[in-house]
Amino acid sequence: MSEQLMGLVEKTSMKEKVPFFEIGDTVEVHCRILEGEKERIQIFSGIVIARSGSGTREMFTVRRIVQGEGVERKFPLHSPRIAKIKVERSGVVRRAKLYFLRDRVGKATRLKERRVDPKKRKDLAAKLNKK
Repeated sequence: MSEQLMGLVEKTSMKEKVPFFEIGDTVEVHCRILEGEKERIQIFSGIVIARSGSGTREMFTVRRIVQGEGVERKFPLHSPRIAKIKVERSGVVRRAKLYFLRDRVGKATRLKERRVDPKKRKDLAAKLNKK
C-alpha cells in the first residue's frame, strides 16, 4: 500500500521526456543557476561515468577535465534544475561504471566512438519515455 502511494507521489515529480543516454556517452548538461533574482543556464559537458538509482532518485555522474584536473558532478535525472541533456557522442564501453577513467591522464581517457543513427536514438528515447 505505501509503495503504491510512494509511486503515485514520485510519478508527479518525474520528467515526462528524458533523453536516452548511456554510460560512456559525452553529454552536455544544461543546468539552471539562480544568482539573486536572475536565472541563467550553465553548461557542464563531459563523459557519463555512472548511473544509479531508479524513479525520482535516479542519478548520473559526469566527468570532465578542467585545466588538467578531473571534475566530477552528480546530477539527479529528474531535477527541475536541469534544463536539458544533450548527447554529443556515444562511446563504446563494456562496463556499467567507468571509474577506471579517474586513474587515466590525457589521451588515455578517450573512448572509441559508437556510431548511432539519430532516428534510432529518438526511437529508444520514445520507448524509454513510454514506461
